[in-house]
Amino acid sequence: METLAGKIALITGASRGVGQQIAVGLAGYGCDIIVHARKAENTAHTLAMLRPMGVRVYSVAGELSDDAEIAALIDAVQAGPGRVDILYNNAAIQNPWKEIWDIPMADWRTTFQINLFAMIQLCNAFAPGMKARGYGRIVNLTSGIRDTPQLAPYSVSKAAVDKYTRDLAAELRGTNVLVNTLDPGWLKTDLGGPNAPGEVESVLPGALVPALLEDDGPSGQFYAAQDYAQ
Repeated sequence: METLAGKIALITGASRGVGQQIAVGLAGYGCDIIVHARKAENTAHTLAMLRPMGVRVYSVAGELSDDAEIAALIDAVQAGPGRVDILYNNAAIQNPWKEIWDIPMADWRTTFQINLFAMIQLCNAFAPGMKARGYGRIVNLTSGIRDTPQLAPYSVSKAAVDKYTRDLAAELRGTNVLVNTLDPGWLKTDLGGPNAPGEVESVLPGALVPALLEDDGPSGQFYAAQDYAQ
């Protein structure tokens, strides 16, 4: 598919970093963009980047740690643009660095709520509409992190994202709603930190590959953005 004109994408955590890069990349293919951030004012910079690109832009806000705010976010999408054709579940948090047995259960719960449960809520909200329309692309961001027990809540939540993605792909097989995971790589972002080896811009064009798949293309697959780095 050489164009996404007429499609609408929701990218969580799109106020900066990887999510912002994905939003700009999709807009370059003519896709209309719904920018999500925790607070509405945080979307301003990304919206300013997108408006000159000639696509329709929207913003929604909500804390993914709060079920009521997730519900309000979903209501805002349905009341505004009205549908989602492409969903990037990009927003995530990393727990504070602690020895694995010292990590409080509150950190486990919060990390799983934002990294997994909120993602599931958004898939539940928008995947049925994609199925009914016969088109959808869901991209769940994962991570290549391993052997880092001090960040176990983050790494285990991403392992759960991988398994959920494969299960959702199986449920939607044959519907042209393609569900895949994307590892952006270790990048210099607020989450990745200043010592990461990659610049955030290197996430493109690879991050767009799962959104640009032809109809009835691969589903339940893993994509690494850095495999396509230029």
